[in-house]
Amino acid sequence: MRFKPIHLRAVATLTVLSACTLASECLSEESQNLKDIPYGVMSAEMVRIAYSGTEKLKYAISWTGGVKIGELHMEIHRDKDEGYELDAYVTTEGTFMNSIYPVHDTHTTRVRGDERLPYFYEVYQEEGYSYTAYRMTTYDQEKGVVKYRKNDQPVREFKIDGTSHNEFSAFFASRLMEFKDGGAIIVPAFADKKRAEVVVKTLSRQMTSQTVLGDVQTVLVSPILKFKGLYDKRGDTVIWYTDDECRVPVQINSKVVVGSITAKLVSYENPLCPRYTTTKSVSSKKEDEAGG
Repeated sequence: MRFKPIHLRAVATLTVLSACTLASECLSEESQNLKDIPYGVMSAEMVRIAYSGTEKLKYAISWTGGVKIGELHMEIHRDKDEGYELDAYVTTEGTFMNSIYPVHDTHTTRVRGDERLPYFYEVYQEEGYSYTAYRMTTYDQEKGVVKYRKNDQPVREFKIDGTSHNEFSAFFASRLMEFKDGGAIIVPAFADKKRAEVVVKTLSRQMTSQTVLGDVQTVLVSPILKFKGLYDKRGDTVIWYTDDECRVPVQINSKVVVGSITAKLVSYENPLCPRYTTTKSVSSKKEDEAGG
């Protein structure tokens, strides 16, 4: 099978917003009017923990059968403008994919305000052996103006009605919202040249075993997308969050044309999350056990 880079990057965006083809268990506009679904509101306590300025997450990305095809590194820290910076780095380094189609993408989103809305986003893409790209987006939330530029192309301007996240800030914000059993919330996100109201549905709660954090109680949610976004994302996506004040995303699974892609948390650090203060990666733990 020929792996397409979009498969790896689809999980990389994780975001909320990683993708959905409205399967039977998903919520659609036909089954529930958007007017009946409330906008999600972040918990102040969870915001304090997640946006401590020191949270770091590392994921191993694998294709069906557990074949590792890449890694995703994410971090939240304070920026120079008294806001916060959301960094995400996707790489195929250290996997067989690196010799077939290397990917090294760096995403930076800067957010501010109580809702942690974006005001700046940039991405550097290095893919394959010849493709490189730079994209920059700025958001004027008060005026409802989004400006976008790719490489040396002219700046394009878009008007939006209401505030909006981008794909990454939406992921970080939505994880901190209330998930009621069988319920749904709306998270607005700008993608494909327009503001979209993304429905995030709560699927279930369950005990999830053998995570890097141990056996943890989790809440499973599924974002419903009707846009493509920066990366092609087609198929159902389910995100497993720890069902506690830290709301750590321990796993993301996204169906693709053939099989599925899974991102599993292998390392987590956040001093303000007393339940899971500084964990070693799975590989580091195995090395310690072998040596001891």
